[in-house]
Amino acid sequence: MKIKELLENYIPYNEQEKNDKEMMLDYINTYEDVLTRDNRVCHFTASSWIVNKERTKTLMIYHKLYNSWAWTGGHCDGDDDTLHVALKEATEETGVENFKVLYDGVYSIEIVSVDGHVKRGKYVPAHVHLNISYLLEADENAKLKIKEDENTGVKWVDIKEATKVTSEPKMVPIYSKLIDRLKEVK
Repeated sequence: MKIKELLENYIPYNEQEKNDKEMMLDYINTYEDVLTRDNRVCHFTASSWIVNKERTKTLMIYHKLYNSWAWTGGHCDGDDDTLHVALKEATEETGVENFKVLYDGVYSIEIVSVDGHVKRGKYVPAHVHLNISYLLEADENAKLKIKEDENTGVKWVDIKEATKVTSEPKMVPIYSKLIDRLKEVK
C-alpha cells in the first residue's frame, strides 16, 4: 500500500505527529480496508493547506457539516495517491484549478475525530480520519466557486486569523502547526 510506505518514510514534525504516525501504521496493520468509508472505525483522508504566493493568506471553505471555516480535503475512497485526492478536493471545494505544490512530499499528518452525524439522510457513526496533508499555493485572484453540497463559502483568510475563524477547537492546534511549518518552506 502506497500510504503505508509514505507514512513509514515520513519524519514527524512534533510529538503529535510521532504518536499519530504510530497509530496510523497500527491501523493499517490491523484493518484490511482503511482506504474506504467501508471501514467505519477509521479511514484515510487527504487535505490541503492552501496559501497565497506571499504566504500571508490561506484559502478556506465554510464546511456545512462542521459549521466552520476549514481547510479543504476529503476521503480517499480507495485512491492511495493522497496528493491526487488532496488536489482533486481542493479544486472541487474552491473552484481553483491550478495549484503549485510547495512542499516536497507530505506536509503534515494528523488523526482527526469525527462525531456521529447525518449525511445524505443516513447516520454516520463517530470515527476517525487518518489524514495526510499537503501544502499548496494558489493565485489569490483565481475565481472561487462554492461546492454547494459541501460548503457555503470560500474565501482567503489572513493567515494570522485562521485559528480564530474556525469554530472547531480541535482544529486550532492543527492549523497552528500548519502555519508554524511555513517558516521552513522556501
